[in-house]
Amino acid sequence: MSERTVAPAPPGNEPPIHIRALAYPDLPQVIAVERRVFPTPWSLAMFVLELSKQSGVCLAAFSGERLVGYEICSRYDTVWHIMNIAVDLDYQRRGLATALLAELYRRVEDPQARFTLEVRRSNAVAIHLYEREGFRAAGTRRRYYQDNGEDALVMWRTPGTLVGTLEDVPNARPPQ
Repeated sequence: MSERTVAPAPPGNEPPIHIRALAYPDLPQVIAVERRVFPTPWSLAMFVLELSKQSGVCLAAFSGERLVGYEICSRYDTVWHIMNIAVDLDYQRRGLATALLAELYRRVEDPQARFTLEVRRSNAVAIHLYEREGFRAAGTRRRYYQDNGEDALVMWRTPGTLVGTLEDVPNARPPQ
């Protein structure tokens, strides 16, 4: 699909933000952002594997030639799993993650689509973002994160969660 401008130029002389499909030549910049943003970054091989899947949606956000964010989403049967979403440190809190999610929903083109993800319990900023997007916590993966053994919240965005219920979420057990 084509490149889309999703935000006006930020303050200063920065170019507007464009979102397009992530491509293999983008991976060096993806790895650099990944290492800056996450305590346990994905390997290059993990990104190559996700990009090779025909059923996924992988997006990149650019300011000019600079990759400033990305999103990796894979489809498993009828569920879309958001595997990785990141925004470079100096572009955070500008609505870029929201724009990446909006572009994902646009490309999926299914109002009945179900999305899931895992997020660190301690990542209040991300949890708040996902809740604004209609995701609801429906379970916990104990000791999910290898770097410190932290639990992950399992969150879902479904037609049900968008109206305030977990009825269409498989095995929903809201975390304590």
